[in-house]
Amino acid sequence: MQAILALEDGTTFSGRGIGAPGAAVGEVVFNTAMTGYQEILTDPSYAGQLVTLTASHVGNTGVNPADAESDRIHARGLIIRHYPRRHSSWRATESLSDHLAASGIAGIAGLDTRSLTIHLREHGAQNGCILIGETVSADDAVDRARQCEPMAGLDLASRVCCESSYEWSEGTFCLDSGEFRRGDGRRHVVCYDYGVKHSILRLLVDAGCRVTVVPARCGLDELLALKPDGVMLSNGPGDPQPCDYAIEAIAGLLEREIPVFGICLGHQLLALAAGAQTTKMKFGHHGANHPVKDLETGQVLITSQNHGFAVEEDSLPTHVLPTHRSLFDGTLQGICIDGRPAMGFQGHPEASPGPHDLRPLFSRFVDMMDGAGR
Repeated sequence: MQAILALEDGTTFSGRGIGAPGAAVGEVVFNTAMTGYQEILTDPSYAGQLVTLTASHVGNTGVNPADAESDRIHARGLIIRHYPRRHSSWRATESLSDHLAASGIAGIAGLDTRSLTIHLREHGAQNGCILIGETVSADDAVDRARQCEPMAGLDLASRVCCESSYEWSEGTFCLDSGEFRRGDGRRHVVCYDYGVKHSILRLLVDAGCRVTVVPARCGLDELLALKPDGVMLSNGPGDPQPCDYAIEAIAGLLEREIPVFGICLGHQLLALAAGAQTTKMKFGHHGANHPVKDLETGQVLITSQNHGFAVEEDSLPTHVLPTHRSLFDGTLQGICIDGRPAMGFQGHPEASPGPHDLRPLFSRFVDMMDGAGR
């Protein structure tokens, strides 16, 4: 079927539809990762977004249950250059297009993603609309894009999180055995679900933690009743500033000196709870090849990134210390809080997809819990 991508500034691109017919609106962003399209689509951090993948071939290996980062696709739409006629992988259970269609997600292929990416870099991420059908109207698509709610000021964490608490016991997947690893549960970690990825939970289990996941709006007293050794603040979508319920709870955790580790949105919420400020970025960081410098050691680490907001380093109070900085644009990538067992990292140390350079942060979190004697 015919397909159109329209941006709110009136720019349009034509292609052919994959997945479900109809319309999909959201913030159009680009991701430079060469692999991991299934992990990207099922990452709750992409809720409310139309994801452009700059890799030239997408869908070659189909999809499979083991690579999903949540229970469903959270991206509102997919934008790609070339979609293969056939997928090929011994792990695949269905094609990418069939998976999109079954999930009610629209996609557009055959589009000049290089031109679109350059446009977004020059003009910034903006709302867009994918329109698929036997006949499509560019004017209709532009109107739908302009009516889409902006990402700034939007609390999406409470929309994508779990409805009730649950236990998690799966570690990472072992290809040799075809099974998920299991941990010993030596430390109890309670994870605030702002849109958590399964890989974060699995790495906590690998690190020897027993994990309880709680909804984003779980009250501090309810969380403390679980007697956590440490608290994970997960990744998630949207603007951190409207999440006042989370900021208040995190501030309470800091007062009680409970070890805290924040990732992506969780990092931003930790910074806000400590007195810093966040800002909307022009086009964000979305990819798996971002160099980040460890300010203590000087080591350069290649990281996976997915965020459209950032903590303003100039706004950090004196007791909040920068630990990592992006070598792409100099934005703040990590913090720790002086005198408190708390740290945050803006990128995704769990990767999936991406390199594993920052995975030692999970061991550091366990060390923080051990040091606290909890």
